[in-house]
Amino acid sequence: MTDVVDSDELLRRIQRARACAAEEERSWRARSDELEASDPAAARDAAVRTVAYEAVTRVLDEVLRPGSR
Repeated sequence: MTDVVDSDELLRRIQRARACAAEEERSWRARSDELEASDPAAARDAAVRTVAYEAVTRVLDEVLRPGSR
C-alpha cells in the first residue's frame, strides 16, 4: 500500500470495489432466496451478508456521486 496513485486510478479502484460489492450483494440475495425454504438459519445469514454488501455499495455510491441517494 505504499504505491502513490493519481486521482483517476483511485476513482477506478473505487468503481471496481463498488461493482464487486454490488455483485456480492446480488449473489447473497439470490442465495438467501434459495435457502429460505430449506435452511432458514443459512438464509438469515445470507440475508445479513446481503445487507452488509448493500451498505458498502451505498457508501461507495456516495463517494462516487455525492448526494445521489
